[in-house]
Amino acid sequence: MISIIINGDEHKVDKGLHLVALLENLELDPAKVAIERNLEIVPKSRYEEIELLEGDRLEIVHFIGGGHHHV
Repeated sequence: MISIIINGDEHKVDKGLHLVALLENLELDPAKVAIERNLEIVPKSRYEEIELLEGDRLEIVHFIGGGHHHV
């Protein structure tokens, strides 16, 4: 297990977990979120290839209708 920060809260996740699997675990549709990892926006095309690392800081914004909110 590794520790990551999601929207300011610490979470323990399996080592080797990729962003797309994290979104599945959180029951979020990858098409309806934007992710910032360590202050850099992650292109949706890279969600399947980016492996989470110890200490990663993620901000996940979920888009609903015409607006958005943090999860």
